[in-house]
Amino acid sequence: MKFSTKAMRLAGVTALLATTMAYSPAQAADDTIKVGVLHSLSGTMAISETTLKDTVLMLIEEQNKKGGVLGKQLEAVVVDPASDWPLFAEKARELLTVDNVDVMFGCWTSVSRKSVLPVIEELNGLLFYPVQYEGEESSKNVFYTGAAPNQQAIPATDYYLEELGVEKFALLGTDYVYPRTTNKILEAYLKDKGIAEDDIFVNYTPFGHSDWSKIVADVKALGADGKKVGVISTINGDANIGFYKELAAQGISADDIPVVAFSVGEEELSGLDTTNLVGHLAAWNYFMSADTPANAEFIKTWHAFTGDEKRVTNDPMEATYIGFNMWVNAVEAAGTTEVDPVIDAMIGQKYPNLTGTEAEMLPNHHLTKPVLIGEIQADGQFDIISQTEPVPGDAWTDYLPESAVLESNWKDLKCGMYNTETETCVQMKSNY
Repeated sequence: MKFSTKAMRLAGVTALLATTMAYSPAQAADDTIKVGVLHSLSGTMAISETTLKDTVLMLIEEQNKKGGVLGKQLEAVVVDPASDWPLFAEKARELLTVDNVDVMFGCWTSVSRKSVLPVIEELNGLLFYPVQYEGEESSKNVFYTGAAPNQQAIPATDYYLEELGVEKFALLGTDYVYPRTTNKILEAYLKDKGIAEDDIFVNYTPFGHSDWSKIVADVKALGADGKKVGVISTINGDANIGFYKELAAQGISADDIPVVAFSVGEEELSGLDTTNLVGHLAAWNYFMSADTPANAEFIKTWHAFTGDEKRVTNDPMEATYIGFNMWVNAVEAAGTTEVDPVIDAMIGQKYPNLTGTEAEMLPNHHLTKPVLIGEIQADGQFDIISQTEPVPGDAWTDYLPESAVLESNWKDLKCGMYNTETETCVQMKSNY
């Protein structure tokens, strides 16, 4: 068969174009599954969130060693919202519309998640949120792998009531959505348990608050009648340093007035003098000190990835680990990274946690989680003094009348805010 010179030239050009397209960056990107990493790498949240960015990168590296997902390698797309809450929304939009990521792992504070929510719901994105939060929300587009109030705050309160005999409560928090909503729930819960309103002291301080002398004096005065006082702390970040120092300065030990915190973990303690914190408590769903083979392997992998054996692990890291692996399994089950099939495949996913039990993703997009209470040690680690069986996360609290009638079920009801009395879906979008 003979070919004309013109035909041969055309064939050559076509072949060249095909070759060029096959190895162009755009084409190469199509051969990867893009994973958005939406964590602050600068600003006030940088220390905590950089650790979670590194966790996602480690998980991606480990998954790629196993052959990736659906025969494709995973590619991280890292952005820096810089602890700027409106910027979280901008960066989320960029990840979804410019970078075309298939999934996002990110946010830390509730205010950053609230900023992102309208964007991911508008664009039908997918976010895995790995930090404990105030509840009162269930979005189709979010999987809440951190704890709801009934998986930390309520059990910690029960521990105070049942084990330590606390009769008066100081609810101290930083002034933003998580502490205010959590404490609203706790106030209602304590009153339901027979604690008088006058025996509940509530105080909020701004981010970075440093002068704790009067507040600690007020807490101390709460026990002037001889009743046992306990502090439930939703104080955020560096403000904890001044708070615990002031307790020590006023001669208050953990035996006198115990403090249970939900924002103090291994990462925060690793850079602190823990002298003033020994004996105080934290309620999480994971501690680095958990003695299981899975946790030992996780810590080993983390140290190898970071090249630093002093790097600690923490609760939001475990939540990221569980969420990531469930997402991988859901994608494989769905046979696609398309958001809606993956959301459907996520419900019912089970994956071993690092503390010896199994996490399950519920129809309300929350996990089952064991509740752990740890006592702070001099080395910045926690002695686990209480651990429950896995508790199902509740999107809507039972202790606020307006929430008690609500149910979230994205499997059967296709609704995150379903009123069980009127049998209607109140709203499809999240409760901003």
